[in-house]
Amino acid sequence: MRSTFFTHTRRWIGASALAILVGLGGGSAFLAATSPMAAAQVQKAAQISVPEITNPLSFADLVDAVKPAVVSIVVEAEEKTRDFQGGGGEFNFQFPDLPDDHPFKDFFENFGKQFGNRGGQGGPGLGDRMPMRKFMATGSGFAISADGFFVTNNHVVADADKVTVVFDNGDEKTATVVGTDERTDLAVIKVDGVSDLPFVSFATDDVRVGDWVVAVGNPFGLGGTVTAGIVSARGRDIAGSAYGDFLQIDAAVNTGNSGGPAFNLKGEVVGVNTAIFSPNGGNVGIAFAIPANVVRQVANQLIENGAVTRGFLGVGIQDVTRDIANSVGLKSPRGALVTEPSEGGPAQKAGVNSGDVITAVDGDPIDNALDLSRTIAGKDPGTQVELTLWRNGKAEKLSVTLETLEETAAPTPEQQPAPQPEEPAAPAPSSVGITLVPNAEGEGLLIQDIDPSSIAAEKGFAVGDTILEVDNKKVATADEFEQAIASVKDSGRGTALIKAQRNGNIRFLGLPLEAE
Repeated sequence: MRSTFFTHTRRWIGASALAILVGLGGGSAFLAATSPMAAAQVQKAAQISVPEITNPLSFADLVDAVKPAVVSIVVEAEEKTRDFQGGGGEFNFQFPDLPDDHPFKDFFENFGKQFGNRGGQGGPGLGDRMPMRKFMATGSGFAISADGFFVTNNHVVADADKVTVVFDNGDEKTATVVGTDERTDLAVIKVDGVSDLPFVSFATDDVRVGDWVVAVGNPFGLGGTVTAGIVSARGRDIAGSAYGDFLQIDAAVNTGNSGGPAFNLKGEVVGVNTAIFSPNGGNVGIAFAIPANVVRQVANQLIENGAVTRGFLGVGIQDVTRDIANSVGLKSPRGALVTEPSEGGPAQKAGVNSGDVITAVDGDPIDNALDLSRTIAGKDPGTQVELTLWRNGKAEKLSVTLETLEETAAPTPEQQPAPQPEEPAAPAPSSVGITLVPNAEGEGLLIQDIDPSSIAAEKGFAVGDTILEVDNKKVATADEFEQAIASVKDSGRGTALIKAQRNGNIRFLGLPLEAE
C-alpha cells in the first residue's frame, strides 16, 4: 500500500510546481526545479519526535484548593462631585473683564454669584458647595489566617467608609481596615467573628522567570475568575510607585484584579496583583505583582502595629553610570552614588560623604540606587548595618545605625540669600566646551553657555546648571575648574566626576575628557 504521506507530499509539490509555472513561465520553472538550490530545498529533513503527553497540564485541582480563600472586596465611599449640570468635568467659565458701564456687566456678576467656579469672580460658587457623591468600587483579596485577616491593595480600600468581603460561595461579611501601606500599595483588613476560614500561605522559595503563575480575582466584578501565565520578569520598577521590585506576569489581569493573589503550582502566593500596563485600560499581557516576601513582611507589621516602620539611612542617591564608574575608578557601573547626606541624618553622623559610592550593605552587593532603597527600607529602625563604600579609588567600610523613615517629607529649610559680589567676573570659556561664570547666588560656577557639539552637551549639561565640584574638589573659579580637570588627566583617568545642581536638585555626571 502506498504511503498516504508521500501521496500528499507529491500533491503538494505538484501544486507548488504548477504555481511556479503559472507565475514565472515554463523556462524559469524548469531551471528552478532542476537547479542545485532547488534540489537542496526538497531534500528530506530529519523528522522530529515528540513524546506523547499522557498527563496534560491542568490547573483544576490547584484552583479547587485555593479558590475558597480568594474573595471579592466591595468598597463604599464618598467623593465630591465635579460635574456641572451633568457636564464632563468641573465648570470653569472664564468671566470677561468688562468696564463698569458695559451692558452685560451686571449679567455676568449675577451669573458668577450663582454658578461661579471655586469661589472665583462673583463670590462663592459651585466649587465651594460641591455635593458629596457616594460610589462603590470592587477589588480582590485573599485570606492569610483562619481568624479573618485578608490582604488586598491599599488603593482598593483607601478612604473607604464601608468594606464588604464577598466569599466564593456568595456569603458577605463586613470588614474593617487594620492598616495600610501606601509605599507598597498593600493593606490588611479583618473580618470579625470567624475562626475556621480557609486561608493560603506565602511562597518561601524565590520565583524564577518562566515559572507558571495562576491569578485568581474579581475582574470587572466577575468574582472567582482564574487566568494563567508565566513570570515574565523580576525586579520591575514602574512609574508612579515608590517601591520598585515588582514581578511582571503575563496572566490576564484587569480592573478588579487589584489585591488578588498570583499562585505558584504548589498553591502558594508568589505575589499580589497591583497594576497593569495598558494603552486601552484592558489586559495586554503585562501585569505587575508585589513579591510574596514583601507582602509577608508588610502584612505582619500591619497586623501587629497597624502601620509599617522602615529603616532610614539619610542619603540622596543616584545610579552609577558607565561614565561615573570610569571617573571614580570602579570596574563596573554598580552601586548607589551618594549625592548628599541628609543634615544630621544617620549616614552623615557615621561619616558618609557626598560622592561616596555605596557598593554593599552587610556584605550584600548593591546594584543601583533602587536596590539600596529597598535594602535599607527592609531593615528595622535601630539596626546597625555595615556599608561598603568606594571612596578616593579604594573600598572602605563604615557602620551606621539606622533611624526611622518618616513618610512625610521634611520641610525645606529657608535659604538665606548670598551676598552679591561687587564686580562679577567675566565669562570664561573652558577646555570642555562650556563657558563658566561665578555663581552670584551661592557656591560653584554657573554654565552661561555651552557648545552644542561638545561632549558636555551630549552628556546632559545645560545652560543654567551649577558646577559645584570636580573630582570631589569644590570649584569657585574658572581656574579652579581647569586645575581640577587637569588633575584628572594627570592621574590617567579619561573621565571627570562632576557634581552639578539644577533646579535645587544635586546630581553627579561623568564627563569624558578629550585626549590632548
